[in-house]
Amino acid sequence: MRAKTWLAILGAIAAVLLVPPLLSSGSDEDVGDQVRGLRVLVPNAPGGGYDITARHAVKAIEEADLSRRIEVFNLPGAGGTVGLGRIVNERGNGKLVMSMGLGVVGAVYTNKSPSSLADTTPIAKLIEEPDIVVVSKDSPYQNIGQLLEAWKANPGQVPVGGGSRAGGPDHLAPMLMAKAAGLDPRKVNYVPFDGGGELLASVLGGKIAFGVSGIGEYRDQIQAGELRVLAVTSRNRLNGVNAPTLTESGVDVVFTNWRGIVAPPGISTGERTRLVNLFTKLNASPQWQKVLTDNGWTSAFQSGEDFGKFLAAENDRVASTLKELGLV
Repeated sequence: MRAKTWLAILGAIAAVLLVPPLLSSGSDEDVGDQVRGLRVLVPNAPGGGYDITARHAVKAIEEADLSRRIEVFNLPGAGGTVGLGRIVNERGNGKLVMSMGLGVVGAVYTNKSPSSLADTTPIAKLIEEPDIVVVSKDSPYQNIGQLLEAWKANPGQVPVGGGSRAGGPDHLAPMLMAKAAGLDPRKVNYVPFDGGGELLASVLGGKIAFGVSGIGEYRDQIQAGELRVLAVTSRNRLNGVNAPTLTESGVDVVFTNWRGIVAPPGISTGERTRLVNLFTKLNASPQWQKVLTDNGWTSAFQSGEDFGKFLAAENDRVASTLKELGLV
């Protein structure tokens, strides 16, 4: 009996060793485009543009059944470069991505960050959106003309706030506005906030004269009448927003922000492909198309190497613009 028992055990062991397993060992190598256990790092505070974009994207991904149980977490600081440092240090982690955009490009340059977007793995550019020039409902400025008049008369006494550090979109837009209006950008009193959520409280509380930020971050407050939009930075007027373009108002500026997704360096080809495929499918989904419409965002999809080339070009453009404005 003992001999038969040992023969049975040896036979079972041989079967395990010789027959390929039907189930994986728990890695995500065999689940197609599904990325299980994905985490999305947001490098600014809750309520900011990267945060809103990330949470809408995750919700659409899950509603479209492209992936499940995705975690979004915030790691704000230094215009997004704290989060950038984290993503770069997570080398080889194919289950972590970061929501980012033009603001991080500028912050890398102006903060002299030791980490660069060139150190990351580009996944996809998702959206573009214009900025808005916005004041509280109690502001004395009823239109963009009144604001520009006061700004020109005493730029230091008319502080403008933005949800990005120097070099970010909410900083570049008012600097370009100032130059086009005949103001020296170096005299502008710009107050940076770590995301649109922090900026909103100061606009509503009248702590700054006006704010510049993305339309998607403030749509609810605009519709509720808490905020008044004086102008938009887009080429054409925005649907549902009763405000002129800057160009219409005599300020020759057209400005667009963008946001996208990057991953840590050193991830495998398979991991990169799955992440690119995930966001490609997101971009094509009806759930995401509804998000774009609801937030006034424009699809600007680029993926992989094309997005990497775009990031390199944006870095050069931001550096050139800051030098042109005399801000570096």
